[in-house]
Amino acid sequence: MLRTTVMKSAFRARQLSSPFSNAVSMYNRCSPSARSPRFSTTAVSKPSISTFSGQTIILLSAASLISGFAGYFLANRHDTEAVPRKPQYGSREDCTRAVEELKKTFADDEDAVSTNADDLYSHGFSVNDHHPGTSHTVVVYPTCTEDVVKIVKIATKYRIPIIPYSGGTSLEGQFRGYSSGGICLDMSRMSKIIEIHEADSDLVCQPGVCWSDINDTLHDQGIPLFFPLDPAPTATIGGMLSTGCSGTNAVRYGTGKAEWFLNATVVLPSGEVIKTRRRSRKSSAGFDTTKLFIGAEGTLGIVTEVTIRLTPVLPTTVAVVHFPDVRKATEAVREVMLSGVGIQCVELMDDLCMHALNKYGQSEDRWPEKDTLLFKFQGHNQASLSESDRVVEEIVARHGGFGFKLAKDDQQAADLWSTRKNALYACLALVNGSRAWSTDVCVPVSKLSELVYETKKDLASTGLVAPIAGHAGDGNFHASLLIRDEEELRIAKDVVSRMVHRAIALDGTCTGEHGVGIGKKEYLVEELGAGTVELMKTVKRAIDPLGLFNPGKLYPDDSADGKKD
Repeated sequence: MLRTTVMKSAFRARQLSSPFSNAVSMYNRCSPSARSPRFSTTAVSKPSISTFSGQTIILLSAASLISGFAGYFLANRHDTEAVPRKPQYGSREDCTRAVEELKKTFADDEDAVSTNADDLYSHGFSVNDHHPGTSHTVVVYPTCTEDVVKIVKIATKYRIPIIPYSGGTSLEGQFRGYSSGGICLDMSRMSKIIEIHEADSDLVCQPGVCWSDINDTLHDQGIPLFFPLDPAPTATIGGMLSTGCSGTNAVRYGTGKAEWFLNATVVLPSGEVIKTRRRSRKSSAGFDTTKLFIGAEGTLGIVTEVTIRLTPVLPTTVAVVHFPDVRKATEAVREVMLSGVGIQCVELMDDLCMHALNKYGQSEDRWPEKDTLLFKFQGHNQASLSESDRVVEEIVARHGGFGFKLAKDDQQAADLWSTRKNALYACLALVNGSRAWSTDVCVPVSKLSELVYETKKDLASTGLVAPIAGHAGDGNFHASLLIRDEEELRIAKDVVSRMVHRAIALDGTCTGEHGVGIGKKEYLVEELGAGTVELMKTVKRAIDPLGLFNPGKLYPDDSADGKKD
């Protein structure tokens, strides 16, 4: 793997005079007794360097070590001036010079650098969410890790922000442009499947490949494995890793923050290329640096290669059942999850969602417009599927479930499941001329019924049309608030805020799978605590001291955690 030497050479040049080396030298010169953490019991008349206690030496050494590591990160800067806490970015003239240098660097590829107005706009705006858009200064299309390194070095030279762009499906503004200008790094040309290791159940790929294309490739090659994380069909592996995604399969297979990303090749803000770990399924060699980048939303590094874990394809079938109200539906989910049967997915669609499906959906079925659950059963054979079906049918009946329908064959199962996949588009058609504020929260499964019940009451009181659908098996639900004007936008903002506060009060989270971006960062202090948020910011400042990687995303503004901006 490519590994640049920028950080290493800078560090070596400073090593002899750095506080780090001074601290090590001081420690090594101490006698063995002085290195001991025990206090000396010998009385002294006045302190001297020779009679300092071992603990004092260690404290001084630790201070020097911290200073030394700060110098280590500063050595990667374009110059040696102090790094301000609030990043300082290049001027318009710097942006212009950066674009000119990018064009010269990629002169052999006329499609690699774009300043086309439509291109800039499409990468900085989205019809999928309500967040205000901002165009980028330039869009660059790398094809390999080496290209990304070149772009990062140019960005560092001119102090220009870099905003990664993957599948463009995110819902919290993760790929919005920065107000003073920036370089959008579109990873769509890095979309190769590099290696498939069927015997090891893993696959190495570039970040721009879609998860759905990976599964199609495995199917077409007759490999009975698949990648189970399933967000939007056009979501890519790089974006999925960066937002810690999940999807309908999270009940059975967990989320992107579990063990599905085995390692990653990452370009750091310094321009150095690292690989977070080897390909073996398990390792206890240090802490898991792969997870440092999962959910970091491109603020710590640019992912250029990923090894993903695969899992066997097993037989599945689908059942649908309706309930008199959402509380009974969610209570049934809780009992089903405790029963231990083979459940791959449990999806909730409320009465308004079912109304939308009847009116605008693609299914020929007419559904009762009641709160509805879709179950996807999974097993090794038909007998295990039948047992799961029997147990679940008994449980839902005890909670008032009716109209239980099990797919009679694979085609009907696929049709039933497509009903859930089409729900969002059907719901968007309920209000002409509206845009959706799609938001999600997540709580422990035992708290889901309370959360959904209170949220539906809240939504009804506002007059907003807002269908609810979600992943009920893991406590995650989504509301699509349909908005036509500024007044409805203001009302929606208040509703979403109350929804988030309600979820956090129930020991939940402001986002189960959409990520933070610019839309949810104001809630992190309430959810995680000021200390945890400051730790996140400390990591960010250490790895990206210039603050160039996706600024304005993920981390709350200083004013949000009690500090002056």
